[in-house]
Amino acid sequence: MTMRYRRLGNSGLQLSELSLGSWLTFGKQITDDTAEALMRTAYDNGVNFFDNAEIYARGESERVMGRILKKMEWPRDTWTVSSKVFFGSGGKLPTQLGLHRKHVVEACHAALQRLQVEYLDLFFCHRPDPNTPIGETVWTMHQLIMQGKVMYWGTSEWSASEIKEAHAFARENHLIGPVMEQPQYNMFHREKVEREFASLYDTVGLGTTIWSPLASGILSGKHTLEGDASSRLRMAGLEWLKERELNETRLNRVEGLKTLAAGLGLSLPVFAIAWCLKNPSVSTVMLGASRTTQLEENLKAVEAQDQLTPDIMARVEQVLAGERLSTW
Repeated sequence: MTMRYRRLGNSGLQLSELSLGSWLTFGKQITDDTAEALMRTAYDNGVNFFDNAEIYARGESERVMGRILKKMEWPRDTWTVSSKVFFGSGGKLPTQLGLHRKHVVEACHAALQRLQVEYLDLFFCHRPDPNTPIGETVWTMHQLIMQGKVMYWGTSEWSASEIKEAHAFARENHLIGPVMEQPQYNMFHREKVEREFASLYDTVGLGTTIWSPLASGILSGKHTLEGDASSRLRMAGLEWLKERELNETRLNRVEGLKTLAAGLGLSLPVFAIAWCLKNPSVSTVMLGASRTTQLEENLKAVEAQDQLTPDIMARVEQVLAGERLSTW
């Protein structure tokens, strides 16, 4: 497999089309040895972006990733790493959360320490903060970039209007605005990336590092309403995810998608990830994995996207609309 790369929005930074995320896995669901094997597999296959956040496993995810990056001794100019700020790493005091200058600066310094790096390539505002003026956050991110602690900053799960406000403030004050947004995007969650953000790709050059290409595992094709007690959707604390994602209508759509994927000789996960890559507004698709075999399989999506012709994409729309497919 040959990895391909895309520019992060209108920046000059090129990220691998597939990247590796650590939510729910590093420092929590998998051992450190498995995390190391996953990162090595990803890197050896051309992945150059590893995603993290202060809240993941209350900071332990970043510590695990930091130890691995130090041990691997990969040249620093061959990979990128991110952190995110908003939720804190466990503390609940008002000074330990949000996007005000104090927490953003302290969160950046803490992430640098946990990841054992001198700078963050990407730093995301993990959620919008209604208690902090957007201008304060823009100023703070600009200053962190000027100090060499951050290369690019962006948002995660912000609205289009909030992103526009941040850009307007940055433009008026000659500051560096957000380059990327990290939204959920998959066959079942399309509104934000395809419609709400539509005007931002050309106007502000928005890049996207999308998460959950398999809709929290629904598009793995392995779920039933009864389910597997060991699956991600049944992990303690993720009941909200199961309630949102797992329903009979959606599972029926999955069966139709399985048929399409099988007709191309692809597994459903590879097919679903390749479908995300067909959207030119997607800068990189973040993969989650708990086994190297799973990651190796899903990395096939880079080349599989070439099999998703306009006819296949139209058939996907049929399935998602609940229509019965004509004979394959």
